[in-house]
Amino acid sequence: MRIALAPMEGLVDAPLRAALTKIGGVDWCVTEFVRVTSTLLPPKVFKRFAPEWANRWHTGAGVPLKLQLLGSDPVCLAENAARAAELGPPGIDLNFGCPAKTVNRHRGGAVLLQEPELLNEIVSTVRRAVPAHIPVTAKMRLGYLDTSLAIECAQALADGGSAELVVHARTKADGYKPPAHWAWIARIKEAVKVPVMANGEIWTVEDYRRCRAESGCEDVMLGRGLIARPDLARQIRAALAGEPDDLLAWSDMLDVLGEFQHDVATMGAITYGPGRLKQWLGYMRRGYPEADVLFRSIRTQQQLGDMALA
Repeated sequence: MRIALAPMEGLVDAPLRAALTKIGGVDWCVTEFVRVTSTLLPPKVFKRFAPEWANRWHTGAGVPLKLQLLGSDPVCLAENAARAAELGPPGIDLNFGCPAKTVNRHRGGAVLLQEPELLNEIVSTVRRAVPAHIPVTAKMRLGYLDTSLAIECAQALADGGSAELVVHARTKADGYKPPAHWAWIARIKEAVKVPVMANGEIWTVEDYRRCRAESGCEDVMLGRGLIARPDLARQIRAALAGEPDDLLAWSDMLDVLGEFQHDVATMGAITYGPGRLKQWLGYMRRGYPEADVLFRSIRTQQQLGDMALA
């Protein structure tokens, strides 16, 4: 059973990846998407999205990091994937799931799920451009406005050479509204010959159990659920092993937040840093009542140095 950390734009950056993977239970993670349009990007762009490249594409805890690309031009994506591959990532992931209106308006992310033939062309072109030892994978939703092309899209990606599919069990139109339609993942799993990983609406161990039962997938990618409860991956593993809950105490979580605060500060994020800390605490209020108290105490503060974590 594998657990991956989802690539969430504007949230799961290097400091947060470092914090969450150090807590444990995560097997691999993915960068925020690198937007590819009509330009061959310089290596510094990939390095900016993945500073872990300097640690051989691993977080400080030793968890491997894939690089994710987003775009609609097969040739341009392939050229950028080939250049990125020169830096040695353990995998190139392609984003066909982003629901953001701005991204979709510029033919990126989930909007491409209306064009299965293009999906196949993108993956196959990228696969040919990337060295054989570097896997190419894809992340998709169930569709754009509906699920009518879900199976066809999954088959197009798999037949194009995607070594694995991560399926977020909602359409773009669904956004992040519950429920996630895990049963659809089971249908996709039956229709393709590559491994499938389930994603969407897993907030608790019980959610994982239900997702596993409905999707037929042991492997999952955790997004907001892991942000809200950073020990969720550990809890799932403990539950499956029949071991006691592996809960992270709030006092230990404060240590994690302190390291995160330091990592964000070292990025020179004077105005960006406070917002990042508040953003994470906002999610954690769902899993830790103490996070709400801390969030309220620092809500009006504008400098990281002013934020006392207690």
